[in-house]
Amino acid sequence: MHYTYKTKGTCSTQIDFDIKDNKIYNVEYTRGCNGNLKAIASLVEGQEVDEVIKKLSGITCGFKNTSCGDQLAKALEEIKVK
Repeated sequence: MHYTYKTKGTCSTQIDFDIKDNKIYNVEYTRGCNGNLKAIASLVEGQEVDEVIKKLSGITCGFKNTSCGDQLAKALEEIKVK
């Protein structure tokens, strides 16, 4: 299933991704630090949702209280609640 998440408090504005069999695929960020966000997408490709949440949750960026990785974790947590 495909999901779109509007980020909050980051340079990126949106994250699109797919979940299949509780694994994450095809992560694409809109805006933000292109190379770093491609790296995150590559590293999480095919990973279990709970493992991605565990690894990325709580990471901050500079003076911000969140990051693009943390926003992906929040998106995944939101999906689990539904």
